[in-house]
Amino acid sequence: MNRRWKPIAAVTAVCALSLTVGCANMLGSNKAREASQDVPQSFGALATAAGPSVAAQKQWDVFFADPNLRALIAEALSNNQQLNIALQEIIITQNNVAALRGEYLPRLDAGVGAGVEKVGEHTTQGVSDAAHGLPRPLPDFRFGFVASWETDIWSRLRNARKAANFRYEATIQERNFLVTEIVAEIANSYYELVALDNQIEILDRNIELQKNALEVVKLKKMAARETELGVQRFQAEVLKNQGRRFALEQQRILAESRINFLVGRFPRPVARDPRYLMSANPDVVATGLPSDLLENRPDVKAAELRLEASKLDSRSAKARFYPSLRLDAGVGFESFNLKHLIATPQSLAYNLAGNLMAPLLNRAAIKADYRSANATQIQAVFDYERSILQAYTEVYNQLTAISNLRQRYEQLSGQVDALHTATDVAKTLYQSAQLDYYEVLLTVRDSLEAEMDLVEAKKQQMQAVVSIYQALGGGWRQSPRA
Repeated sequence: MNRRWKPIAAVTAVCALSLTVGCANMLGSNKAREASQDVPQSFGALATAAGPSVAAQKQWDVFFADPNLRALIAEALSNNQQLNIALQEIIITQNNVAALRGEYLPRLDAGVGAGVEKVGEHTTQGVSDAAHGLPRPLPDFRFGFVASWETDIWSRLRNARKAANFRYEATIQERNFLVTEIVAEIANSYYELVALDNQIEILDRNIELQKNALEVVKLKKMAARETELGVQRFQAEVLKNQGRRFALEQQRILAESRINFLVGRFPRPVARDPRYLMSANPDVVATGLPSDLLENRPDVKAAELRLEASKLDSRSAKARFYPSLRLDAGVGFESFNLKHLIATPQSLAYNLAGNLMAPLLNRAAIKADYRSANATQIQAVFDYERSILQAYTEVYNQLTAISNLRQRYEQLSGQVDALHTATDVAKTLYQSAQLDYYEVLLTVRDSLEAEMDLVEAKKQQMQAVVSIYQALGGGWRQSPRA
């Protein structure tokens, strides 16, 4: 037995060596390479900390202090349709792993069969059946077990299963990344909504003041101390701000609808506290090291896992060039007479066979699959490197945004205080006829715009903190519930 298999083993080894060289030549210059994980040592002078990123490790229900916002996020994580779709994708890939695991395990089937056969009388089998007095047509009854096993000596099937397992883990990371996106989108929309609340409140307050100023101008006109031009200018200002209020109201409706959609419910009022926005102090987010992004960002982890899967797919495709060994066996009972079907050992039947097969001709499909698998691996390398570059760039951009927005907010705060004082002075001077109505109008208008800009700057500050929290890989972790 050993002597018979030695030549086959030698042929197999020679074929494997020649095919390995042939595969390398087949790829030409389109050969895969290892992905680069090089990142800068830091995020530059704007980085807030050089140690591990606390923000990335902080759970979203700890990071966000507003209880209304936390309630919205918790509801979204249960009801958001896109998240539930991603969950089903995880289940599908998990089942794919289980299915591929069965491919390289021995297969055992049970079967029962029956049939009849009529052969020609002037055949060797017909003459033999007649000589032995067998019935015509000849029945055939059988039952038993059939086993088969592809030995997977080149790990083609095992690599395919490992690749499927990496894709399963990648779908988990992709869902985590989707969670970070939804959490960030809800938080940004929430801050936009409360900012609109504050801007509408400021606008309402100014409209009321402008209406009072309009009445003063009308009274001064009746006393011949003012002209119709002043009345019309104040009237136009009131109408302009009333029209602006309708535009802000529509934006508020859209912001509420967007939050409700993310939460997975039909439009309804969103519970919130507008006072929280202006009193909130943006957190100082510890950035950590750029290399932390490789572990904290779910999208980077998913790209890494898909890269590993593509490597195994390439190996699995390459293994199709090599010989495959298949073992088949069967055991059962077979008889042309039912009463003798289970007679032992007369009706006992079995078979055992082994087949070593290697592709020699018409290998175009195998070559194409291998080249495609290699190209897919190269794609995965670039995708992984791009995800690292994108992660670093997002953190860097948000760091600059936080720095610039902080300075802008400080400048606007001083501007608002100065314009409040200027407005009070302008009103006093106007009432004592020491100032023209146009100067009062411009001062009030500048004060309104500054207040609106201040609210906008605060909103952008809070949104920048949310964005860098997401960019660092935070947002998908949640505190364990008691």
